Amino acid sequence: MENARIVFMGTPEFSANVLKGLIEKGYDIVGVVTQADKKVGRKQILTPSSVKKVALEYGLKVFTPFKIRKEYEDILALEPELVITCAYGQIIPKAILDAPKYGCINTHGSLLPKYRGGAPIQRAIINGEKETGITLMYMSEKMDEGDILFKEAIPIAIDDTNETLFSKLSDLALKMLLEHLDEIISGNVRPIKQDHTQATYAYNLKKEDEFINFNDDVLKVYNHIRGLLSNPGAYGIIDDKKLKFHKVRYINEVFTEPCKVYGLYDKALLVGAKNGSILIDEIQSEGKNKMQAKDFYNGLGKTLVNKSFKENYED
Repeated sequence: MENARIVFMGTPEFSANVLKGLIEKGYDIVGVVTQADKKVGRKQILTPSSVKKVALEYGLKVFTPFKIRKEYEDILALEPELVITCAYGQIIPKAILDAPKYGCINTHGSLLPKYRGGAPIQRAIINGEKETGITLMYMSEKMDEGDILFKEAIPIAIDDTNETLFSKLSDLALKMLLEHLDEIISGNVRPIKQDHTQATYAYNLKKEDEFINFNDDVLKVYNHIRGLLSNPGAYGIIDDKKLKFHKVRYINEVFTEPCKVYGLYDKALLVGAKNGSILIDEIQSEGKNKMQAKDFYNGLGKTLVNKSFKENYED
């Protein structure tokens, strides 16, 4: 194993798994950069990121700059020889990009140049892609436009959700780093320039992306919902009530018109869509805990039969 002073940058659980794997394989992580603690839940409890938790567990130095473009001197003081970013969440300034002698590499959750941006995993599912993967790349000042070092693809299963695919790609990112870091540090890699004419973009999700319109093809509706599970989540509005969906299936049988609640079917709440039906197995009313569809149906659910979910997002 080649030895290099590494600064790791990341924030969510996706990154924490990668950081932990690098630490346990003996790589010299001299510092960790992550997003600042955030208030979480109804009680707004200040909570550290998943990456920060791992870093503190292993006694590593942690930096949480509010704006890394202005607050990077402490990071440069670590004299990193290699910087690894993995779903960090901020644009890295040129001063950091130029500092490490082995460069700055990013682990991106798509097969670049497809799905540049902050939500490639969610957007790939929502768009019904059959495969995705991890790209190891040199970072540049422009978003996800750096030269490619390595790419590896995996299939997207029909029952994959945002959550399950994040887990699979996190494991793949770690595997690829462990396989290729020594090559990258030794300089025995020939980077490949991206074909920018083939670029597509996966911009960060907005509030309106979480809204589900059932007046669409059933597979599109299903993909939209599962691409958001379990974070940030997907919801619909019916009878002036916001219902969040936690577990869904689809079938190609039509029982009712799009958007309309049919009732309980195969222990799930059935909602019509074009060319099929959505089966909601777990559901949550606003301000309540999530519950199985049967329990929901025995309460509020019965009052929604033959009523329709709204088709248009309202802020």
